[in-house]
Amino acid sequence: MTLPAARPRDERPSARGARFASLAFLVAGVCGLAFVTPLFFLRDYIGASFPPAVTHPEIYFGFVTVTFAWQVAFVLIARDPIRFRPLMPAAMLEKFAYVAAIAGLHARGDLTLLQVAPAVTDFIFGVLFIAAFVKTAPRSTA
Repeated sequence: MTLPAARPRDERPSARGARFASLAFLVAGVCGLAFVTPLFFLRDYIGASFPPAVTHPEIYFGFVTVTFAWQVAFVLIARDPIRFRPLMPAAMLEKFAYVAAIAGLHARGDLTLLQVAPAVTDFIFGVLFIAAFVKTAPRSTA
């Protein structure tokens, strides 16, 4: 008894994988924009709630602005995840580098669990970005 030959698969990623990637990046971008946008107006509150006060506003606003720009990039990736797939590893780096930095600061005793908590969301989105990258890979022909 012989097995039937495998059907050749095309090089295009599955539509299902593209939908997953689109949803993952859209949710990450929209949630990120909702979280980051208020930070433009909360510098004094953050300084009072988590002393010391922000003494280098250029670093604070630089962080907030770059983070905001990445959230916009996530929304753009969501619009066409196949076309923007080459940006996904950079998106993963954005998530996991932040998580690593926060974990390191917490390990040194520089951050409380309350300050660490938002990084859990970044970790989850980073894992979803890995899944999106895998699901949007071209299918091999065999």
